[in-house]
Amino acid sequence: MTALKEYARLESTGLWRPGPEDQRREVALSFGEATLVISDMAGRPITHWSLPAIRRLNGVNLPALYSPDPDGEETIELSDDLMIEAIDTIRQAVEQSKPRPGRLRQITLWAGFAACIGLGIFWLPGALTRQTLSVVPPAKRAEIGATLLGHIQRETGASCRDPLGTSALGRLKTRVLGRDAPGQILVLPGELAGPVYLPGGIILLSREMVERPDDPASVAGHVLASALSRSEADPLEPMLTEAGFATTFRLMTTGSIPTEVFQAHAARLLTTAGPLAAMPELRSGFEQARIPPAPWLAEMGNPEALNELAAVDVGTVPEILNDGDWVSLQNICRR
Repeated sequence: MTALKEYARLESTGLWRPGPEDQRREVALSFGEATLVISDMAGRPITHWSLPAIRRLNGVNLPALYSPDPDGEETIELSDDLMIEAIDTIRQAVEQSKPRPGRLRQITLWAGFAACIGLGIFWLPGALTRQTLSVVPPAKRAEIGATLLGHIQRETGASCRDPLGTSALGRLKTRVLGRDAPGQILVLPGELAGPVYLPGGIILLSREMVERPDDPASVAGHVLASALSRSEADPLEPMLTEAGFATTFRLMTTGSIPTEVFQAHAARLLTTAGPLAAMPELRSGFEQARIPPAPWLAEMGNPEALNELAAVDVGTVPEILNDGDWVSLQNICRR
C-alpha cells in the first residue's frame, strides 16, 4: 500500500487504554507490515492493531481517538498531527480500495463467493489456521494466554502467591527451563487434569501437583514435559480449531477473539490433559535438563507409552531445589 510505505518510519507516542475500566498509559506507536504496533516506552511490543480495522471514534475532534474493535473498548488517544494524518490517510486508502461493484461485478462477486465457500469447506480452514498461527506475534500470544488464565482462575481460584513459594517457583523455572525462558509458572489452588501450557509460555500446575510428591524432580518433570509439549502442538492451535473459521479469520484481521471462545477453551483445558511431546523430544529434553524422569513417571502412573523414558540416564543430577525451597514450594498455597 503506497500510503503505508510513505509513513513506514513514522513513530509517535500516545495514551493507550486496553479497556474502559483501565487506566490510560503512555505508549509508543509505529507501523508494521499491516499493523499499528503499540509498544511500552522500553520498546517492548504490547499489542498490534490491524490497520484495516482501525476506526476513529471522535470525528475530527482532537485529540484523536482510535479503536481496533467494533465496541470501541480498547482505545488510543493521539495528539501528534503527523501520526493522525498518517492513520487517517491509511484508513482512507483502505476505504477507497474497497470494491464498488456494479451488476456485472455483483454477479462475479457472488460466483467468487460460491467458489470460496466450496474452497473454504475443504481447504481454507486449515490453511487459514496455519497462516494465522505463523503471524500472531509474541505480545498477542501473551495477551491471549493471560486472558485464558483469567477465565481458568474463575473456576480454580487465583494463583497461589506465598512469597517464599513464589521465589522457589522462580528458581525451579530457571533450573528446568533456563534463565532466559519466556513466560511464567503458576500454581492454582483448584484441580487440573494435568499441567496446562498456555500461549505466551504460561505453565499452570495444580496445588496437588506440588504438594503430593516427595521429590522436587516430579514437579520439575511436570514443568519440563509441559514446555516440551510446545514441539508437539502450538498451544493456540486447539483453541482456533475448536472455535472455527470465523474466529480464526477475526484474529487474523482484527487481532481479537470473542469472549465466549475464551470461556469454552478455558473449560476444556480444565478437564482435558494436554498432549505430550514425542518420545525423542522427551528423551532429549530430560537428558539436556538433567532431570531424572522416574519421579515424574511415578506421578503419571508409569504409563506404558513412556516405558522407554524410564531408561534414560541423565548422569549426575544437579540440585533441583534445596530443602528450604522445596518446603516453600509445597506450601505456596497455604497462605
